[in-house]
Amino acid sequence: NNEKSVPQLLIQDVKFEKPLAKLMFSPDQENHPSKAPVKYGELIVLGYNGSLPNGDRGRRKSRFALFKRPKANGVKPSTVHIACTPQAAKAISNKDQHSISYTLSRAQTVVVEYTHDSNTDMFQIGRSTECPIDFVVTDTVPGSQSNSDTQSVQSTISRFACRIICERNPPFTARIYAAGFDSSKNIFLGEKAAKWKTSDGQMDGLTTNGVLVMHPRNGFTEDSKPGVWREISVCGNVFSLRETRSAQQRGKMVENETNQLQDGSLIDLCGATLLWRTAEGLSRTPTVKHLEALRQEINAARPQCPVGFNTLAFPSMKRKDVVDEKQPWVYLNCGHVHGYHNWGNKEERDGKDRECPMCRSVGPYVPLWLGCEAGFYVDAGPPTHAFSPCGHVCSEKTTAYWSQIPLPHGTHTFHAACPFCAHQLAGEQGYIRLIFQGPLD
Repeated sequence: NNEKSVPQLLIQDVKFEKPLAKLMFSPDQENHPSKAPVKYGELIVLGYNGSLPNGDRGRRKSRFALFKRPKANGVKPSTVHIACTPQAAKAISNKDQHSISYTLSRAQTVVVEYTHDSNTDMFQIGRSTECPIDFVVTDTVPGSQSNSDTQSVQSTISRFACRIICERNPPFTARIYAAGFDSSKNIFLGEKAAKWKTSDGQMDGLTTNGVLVMHPRNGFTEDSKPGVWREISVCGNVFSLRETRSAQQRGKMVENETNQLQDGSLIDLCGATLLWRTAEGLSRTPTVKHLEALRQEINAARPQCPVGFNTLAFPSMKRKDVVDEKQPWVYLNCGHVHGYHNWGNKEERDGKDRECPMCRSVGPYVPLWLGCEAGFYVDAGPPTHAFSPCGHVCSEKTTAYWSQIPLPHGTHTFHAACPFCAHQLAGEQGYIRLIFQGPLD
């Protein structure tokens, strides 16, 4: 068990034979038909490692691409009616007319009519499966393997949570707004919702649990740093956070920030968090092919279990939930990688902690899984580090980035979590460097 006499294999040492730069192109660049539709970007739900547990179906999936629509469907505010007038009632009841109703009291409602905007496309996100919702999002249960785990939870995600408006002309700017229009093309802010009149006489408001956004500093790159969480209003203005998610009192308006999404912006809908990747950002991101090449390179280096001397191998990306007999396992306190074995399983411990045969440090012992959702990677580096306590493996800079991000949890707390499974991170850093043993021959 003398650690020094054993050949250690850090993944940095693996000689990558293929020029991996060639595998770095996005799927869009690999098969580029001449008239490919313009892609604005993609929304990726945190907590899913490439697909939903029961598979992606229709509008319910782990990632959603926003493409330029054949015909513009964006809207912009036009006429304001003080309610109780026939025009206001008509605007609400007209199924072809988008409108937002602000109920100030039983006696007074302000209705803002919205008119067609030929320069923008609108995409709506929420829990509802009604047809105005383009991307159906349900509550993320950390580490859940099936949707049956998620259905028993009372959802905190709004049925019509938010809308994203994309400019149809370059640079295809995307902006986010709280609340989405329902099947009657209306948004209703009831008496209890926070709402107010703006300095220029317009109305604005917040939804019950709010839509929070965080833009990273330095973009979504290996130099990224977390930004500050803000709340976005129904009209797209930016505010500091309320004391709790559904507090009546709004935060302070942040004049010098906008609702424009950047590559790497995070959108929190109180129950699920979405990552926005621009089309340009995705073109610089490793592809699934690239991650598969990295997996094959690690397996080709034939890492071994220092106890059983059997060769370890990461299972294929399709088998990302079933523990394989060759699966690498790691001691989370020290990073030594083994195959599964019963060594050091002392009965007096609670069953979770094990003693590493290499260095005798005691801690959790978990299987390692490759992070398959390429959109979460900030660089194309080799998979050298694992999140703790879940064992999802990706590049060092990717683990370092996500471990610094405070993700909203519940109505007023924040904690760092693994982007691949949404488990709250543990330990000093939230991740660990992996130490593999090379083949003895």
